[in-house]
Amino acid sequence: MLLNCHSYYSYRYGTLSLERLFEEIKAKGHSSFALTDINSTSACLDFIRHAPEHSIRPVTGIDFRNGAEQKYIGITRNNDGFRELNEHLNIHSHAEEAFHTTAPAFDHSYVIYPLGEKRDLRENEFIGIRPSKVRNLPFSYWKNQPGKLVVLQPVTFSCKRDFNAHRLLRAIDKNLLLSRLSKTEEAQQDEMAMSEDQILQVFEEFPLIIQNTKRILNDCKISFEFGNNKNKKYFTGSAAEDIELIRKECVKGLKYRYGTSPSNVAERMEKELKLIIDLGFCSYFLINWDLVCYARSRDFYYVGRGSGANSMVAYLLRITDVDPIELDLYFERFINPYRTSPPDFDIDFSSLEREDITRYLFDRHGWNHTALVGAYSTFSGRSVIRELGKVFGMPAEEIDKLQRTDRYSDIDEIGRLVLNYYKHIQGFPNHLSVHSSGILISQDPISTYTATMIPPKGFPTVHFSMLEAEDIGLHKFDILGQRGLGKIKDSLQLIKANTGTEVDIHDLNHFKKDERIKERLKVGEAIGCFYVESPAMRMLLTKLRAEDYLRLVAASSIIRPGVAQSGMMNEYIKRFHDPARREKAKKELPELYHILEETYGVMVYQEDVIKVAHYFAGLTLAEADILRRGMSWKFRERTRFDLVKDKFFNNCRAKGHSEKTIQDIWKQIESFASYAFAKGHSASYAVESYQALYLKAYWPIEYLAATVNNGGGFYRTEVYLHEARMNGATIELPCINQSEGLCTVNGKTLRIGLAFINGLERDILNAIILERIHNGTFTGLRDLVKRIPVSLEQLRILIRAGTLQFTGKSKKELLWDAHFMLAHSKQTKPVHTLFSVGETEFQLPSLWSHELEDAFAEIELLGFTLTASPFDLLKDKPDLPLGAIDLRLHIGRSVHMLAYLVHIKHTQTHKNERMNFGTWLDQQGKWVDTVHFPDSAIRQPFRGPGCYIITGKVMDEFGFISIDVQELERVPMKNMDEPSVRLK
Repeated sequence: MLLNCHSYYSYRYGTLSLERLFEEIKAKGHSSFALTDINSTSACLDFIRHAPEHSIRPVTGIDFRNGAEQKYIGITRNNDGFRELNEHLNIHSHAEEAFHTTAPAFDHSYVIYPLGEKRDLRENEFIGIRPSKVRNLPFSYWKNQPGKLVVLQPVTFSCKRDFNAHRLLRAIDKNLLLSRLSKTEEAQQDEMAMSEDQILQVFEEFPLIIQNTKRILNDCKISFEFGNNKNKKYFTGSAAEDIELIRKECVKGLKYRYGTSPSNVAERMEKELKLIIDLGFCSYFLINWDLVCYARSRDFYYVGRGSGANSMVAYLLRITDVDPIELDLYFERFINPYRTSPPDFDIDFSSLEREDITRYLFDRHGWNHTALVGAYSTFSGRSVIRELGKVFGMPAEEIDKLQRTDRYSDIDEIGRLVLNYYKHIQGFPNHLSVHSSGILISQDPISTYTATMIPPKGFPTVHFSMLEAEDIGLHKFDILGQRGLGKIKDSLQLIKANTGTEVDIHDLNHFKKDERIKERLKVGEAIGCFYVESPAMRMLLTKLRAEDYLRLVAASSIIRPGVAQSGMMNEYIKRFHDPARREKAKKELPELYHILEETYGVMVYQEDVIKVAHYFAGLTLAEADILRRGMSWKFRERTRFDLVKDKFFNNCRAKGHSEKTIQDIWKQIESFASYAFAKGHSASYAVESYQALYLKAYWPIEYLAATVNNGGGFYRTEVYLHEARMNGATIELPCINQSEGLCTVNGKTLRIGLAFINGLERDILNAIILERIHNGTFTGLRDLVKRIPVSLEQLRILIRAGTLQFTGKSKKELLWDAHFMLAHSKQTKPVHTLFSVGETEFQLPSLWSHELEDAFAEIELLGFTLTASPFDLLKDKPDLPLGAIDLRLHIGRSVHMLAYLVHIKHTQTHKNERMNFGTWLDQQGKWVDTVHFPDSAIRQPFRGPGCYIITGKVMDEFGFISIDVQELERVPMKNMDEPSVRLK
C-alpha cells in the first residue's frame, strides 16, 4: 500500500538505491509498491526488470513537483499510462514550465493529490492521506468522501542517517548552509516504509481507504520485453525493401571498392548479408549508410570505426574505410548467429559538424522517435567533501585540509561529520547528464520507455544511461566530434588556397607506400598527427620501427591501458625483435600461438578474447562474446559472466592445460579486454593517422596551422608553432591588417589569428575583420579608433599583442596615444563626420622599456612568446651545449643537458610508487625524453614550467633514446624587477 516511493534517482532528494528500496519494502511485508521518483523516470526500467527477482509486482509513476513542492502523483495503470505520464513530464520540462495545481485528464493513469483544500476530482483522481494526518481527517472536508481517499505514505529513507543525508542533499541542491535550509525544502522525517499491519492499524477506522489503495495497486500492471531489439525496425518501410536496398548498395560498393569482384570478397559479402538479414539488422546498417551519404553530400569528412569496422558490408556501404579482406578481420567480432545486438559503429565527424549530423538524424527519423542517451553524474571523488564542507559552513582552507588529510584523529567534530556523510552519499547519482556520443532511434515513440530532458544543445535526452538502453533493447548510434578530422579538412583548404594543390586524401594505398611517411613513422616523428603524437606512442612507434600499416594498426591497440599495464605490450615488443623468443612461446603453447600468430602469440585486439575463448577454451561464440563484454565493469552485472568464466577454466583443465597456464591466459584476457580495440577500430584510427602523416610530410606548415586552428591536440599551441618553425615556417604575430580570426598561411609565413589573443572580445575581432573587408586596411591607431567601437581596455590588448607593429611605432608610444584618445572618452561607437578633422600629433621623448616587456606581454596574451625562446629568458643561462642529436654517442653514460619542459606524465609502478615521464625540447628545438623512476621522482621533483638542467644516464631501449634522470634543477628566469636598457 505504498504509492509514493522514491529512489535516489529523485536527484538530490532520495537516499535509497533500488536494491535498498527492494530490501526495505520487502522486509515490511509488501508484495507490490509504486516507484514514483520526483520528475524522473531514470530508475523505472531497472525497477521493472529487477522487481520479479525480489517477488515484487512493480507499479510505476511520477511524483510531479515544482522544486520540493508536491503538486500531484501520477500512477500508471499500464504501459499506455507510463507513456502519457512521460509525455506530460516532457511538456513541462522541455518548456521549463511549472506544473499546475490540477493534473490534466489522463486516460490510463491514476492521480493522487496531497491532502488539501476542496477540489473537483475525476473518476481516476484521489486524495492521499498520510498516516500522520489521519487524526485530522474528521475535521476535513474529505471526511464524507472516503471513496476518493487513499493511503499516501511516502518512502524516501529508511533511517535517521538517511534523513540527515537527505537534508544535506537538499542543502547542496539549494546551495545553502544546512542551518538555513527551510523545512519546505525537505521531506518529513517519517517518510519511511511502514509494514502493511502498521498501515492497517492506523487506518482501521477507514476500511474504504484501505480498499481504494489496494484496488489502485492491483489495477496497475506494467511490463517490457527486455533484450528484444526495439530500434527502428525498417529503414524503408518494409523488410523486403530494406533487403533489396542494402543488397543493391553493396553491389554498387563492390565496384567502387574493388573494380572487379574477387570471389573471396563476394563470398564474404553474401555471408555477412545473410546474417544481417537473419538477425534483423538491415535497418541499423541502412541508417548508418544514409547518415554517411548525407555527410558526403555536405562535404563532411568522417571516419567509421568500432566493431562494425570489421564488416565487409560496412566497407561496401562506405560507412568505414577499412578493408576486412586486406587486414583479415575476424568476422565473428563483428557479428555471429548468437549475437542479439547489432555491431558498434562509432562515426567521427569534425566537432564543428557534429551538431548538424545530430540534427539530421532527428529530422530524418522523427523527434518523437529519436533521443540522445543519458548518463548519470554521480557524487564521486574528493569533490563531495567540498560540497559537504560548504553546507556545514567550513572555511575553504579547512575544506582543502580535510580533502588532503588521511589522519582521522586530527579531524574535529564537523570534519568527522563531513567524512562520515561523504562515505554515505559517495556514488549517489547527482544529476542527469548526456552520454558523450549515443543516439537512440526507436520503432515506438521514445516516451514508451522514458521521459526526456532538453540539455543546452536542444536535443531530447532520455532519463537513463546506455546500460538501461541496452537492457530494454535500444542500441545506440555513436556520433562523435573529433578535432583530428577538422584538422584534415582545414588542411586541405589551406593547401589549396596557398599552393593551388588539390589533395586526394582518400588515396590510402598511395600513403601506405610513401617513403616519407615510412621514415617518419619508424622514428616517431608524428607531432600533430592524430593518435600517434603522444610521447608514449612516439616511443612505441620507434621501438617497433613501425614503417608499415599493419604495425601501426597493432600499435594503435597495444598502446591502450590494458595491454600496456598487463605487460603484454613489452612482451610484444620483445617478441617482435627476438625470433628466438617467438619460437620459445610457440613451443610452450602451440595451440595459443597458432590462434594469435599474427601478433606473436600475444593478445592485442578485442577479437583475440573471442578467438582464445572459442578455439583455445572451447566456448561457444555466444559464450565467448559474453566473456568479452563481461570484461567491462559496465556489463559484468548484466551477463552470465561468472558462469562463462567457470566454463572457461573447466574446459581448459579438461584439455590438460596447467593451472598456471590457464591463470596466465586469464590474466591477459582480464587485464585488457575492456580497453583494447577491435582490430577494425584500430585500423580506422590508423587510416586517419596515415592521412595526417601524409599532409604533414608534404605540407607541414598548412597542416600545423590547421592543427592550431582546431584547438591543437596532445600538446599546447606553442609546441605546434615550434614544430611549424622547425619545418621552415616564419611565425608572425597577429596583425589587425593581415590576420583573420584563425591562423593563415601565405607561402611559408604562418600568421597567428586574432582569435588567439587572450581577452580580445569576439565582437571586436569580428568588427575589425568586417570593417577591413568593406573599407580597406587601417592606416594606424587613430584610424582604427575612428572606424571600430573599441574601449581603452580592448585597445591596450591589441597594442600589447603586437597587432599594430606595422605602424612603426613602439608599443609605449601607441599606448600613450591610446590613453590620450580614450582615457576620458565615453564613446562606444565610431562617430562619422562629413569632413575629416585634423588631429594633433605629438613628438614624444624616448620612452623607457624593459627588454622583457614584449616577451612577457606575449606570454600573457598568447600563452607563449615569439620574440624570444625560453632559453633567452633564463637569468643565468648555463653553458651546456649537448643536444638530443648527441645522445646516441653517450649511451650508458651520464650527461648534463639544458632542456625546456613540454609535458609530464605522472604514473605509478606495480608497487604503487610514483614515477614520471618527461618530454622536452633542447636548445636546437629537438625532442628529448626522460624517465624519472620513483627514487628520482621523490628526490628531484618537477618544480613548475620552464627550463631545467637534466643530469642522468642515457638509455637505449630497442632504438628509443631516453635519459634516466638522477638530478633535476630548474633554472631561474629573468624578471621585470631587474635593470634593463632604455629603448624607444
